[in-house]
Amino acid sequence: MPGISRKAALAVAASASLALLATACTGQSATGASDDPNAETTITFWHGWSAPAEVKAVQANVDRFEKAHPNIKVKVVGNINDDKLNQALRAGGSSGPDVVSSFTTSNIGKFCSSGAFLDLKPFVEKSKLDLDALIPKPMLDYTQFEGTRCALPLLGDAYGLYYNKDAFEAAGIKAPPKTWSEFAQVAKKLTKTKGDGYRQLGFMPNYHGYETVVDHYMSQWDHAYFDEDGRSAVAEDPAFAEMFTYQKKLVDDLGGFEKLEKYRNTFGDEWGAKHPFQTGQVAMQLDGEWRLGMAKDAGVDFEIGTAPMPVADDEVAEYGKGFLSGTVMGIAPQSKKQNAAWELVKYMTTDTGAVVAFANAIRNVPSTFPALKSPDLKTDPEFKTFLDIAQHPESNSPPASVNGATYQLTLQDLGYQYESGKVKDLKAGLEKAAAQIDRDIEQAK
Repeated sequence: MPGISRKAALAVAASASLALLATACTGQSATGASDDPNAETTITFWHGWSAPAEVKAVQANVDRFEKAHPNIKVKVVGNINDDKLNQALRAGGSSGPDVVSSFTTSNIGKFCSSGAFLDLKPFVEKSKLDLDALIPKPMLDYTQFEGTRCALPLLGDAYGLYYNKDAFEAAGIKAPPKTWSEFAQVAKKLTKTKGDGYRQLGFMPNYHGYETVVDHYMSQWDHAYFDEDGRSAVAEDPAFAEMFTYQKKLVDDLGGFEKLEKYRNTFGDEWGAKHPFQTGQVAMQLDGEWRLGMAKDAGVDFEIGTAPMPVADDEVAEYGKGFLSGTVMGIAPQSKKQNAAWELVKYMTTDTGAVVAFANAIRNVPSTFPALKSPDLKTDPEFKTFLDIAQHPESNSPPASVNGATYQLTLQDLGYQYESGKVKDLKAGLEKAAAQIDRDIEQAK
């Protein structure tokens, strides 16, 4: 589900706007859940999708809900980002949403700790839902914060490796790499220079590249962003130094930062037909499951392969894991129709038929085990890669924080500085980043 959750700059804006919620929302109203879910009523659902096909798919799912719940009508409002959502939740009133959703999984700490999204625990218990048996653990993790479950996952994204099978065959490469050392060798073998540029680049490693951000790389190492006391562990956990060192060497080996940046500036839009993987400018790409459909729609003239991203050389037993994220869905605390709102949330996030139909329509990964295994799920060998990643026990998402994505952006900034040579002492850079992360979290409490 390509959207704002994957854009660091927009995540900053969303994090900043959500800071206002801390004093605006205080949690579940004592009378908010007193409505009769069997009564005739109309609820309002706000979501972030804007593409015509996606909007149509959302409405189709709502139509199915209304057929199953004829007493509840749903007014659907699309193209709602976190800024608009924040404003509505602060303003309150009858014109605001009852059911809310967001692409920004990194803000779940803010949503839950500030009361921006209602605590769903009473509703889950009332419905006798066994979430551990129903939803993959990483998705359960990124929809709660410090014991407060304020959201449920509404489809997911799994990230893996796309590769140009024709380019692999021409280079004599038999299979996708499983370790980072193998990946570096393959990336160099696939790289073809042209003058002072490239005819084909094996892989774009730079942090400004599409999806090649710190947290996506880190998902392939065993790592811990925070220690048991909640302090940043990025300077102590050796996985972070290993990743930064590896990425910097890959940048240097593939031509250097400036040469790669010059080439990157020739790339088409990430969401358009001229994406560099689709045009053949890069032979391998880190991306989510949605890229498969987009590439096929763009009419690429080569055979597409998919695989999990490689893992650290000494963690080959965990090969198959990947980065997970997705849309989160909850209830507005000011809603006076919370029981009816819960019926929609429960239906869209846990009903197997609803989840499968929505996943098929917008080419995303289902967020429940029954939907992942459903015979009605439209799939093929390339897409199955991402279904397997979503269910891998070591797949992961960055832990939630009270100040959202701020700590990830601190690390991303270090990445920019280190790969470009502005920061030369990585150890000192990680220590500075850790101190900044701790200060920012303390100030946000």
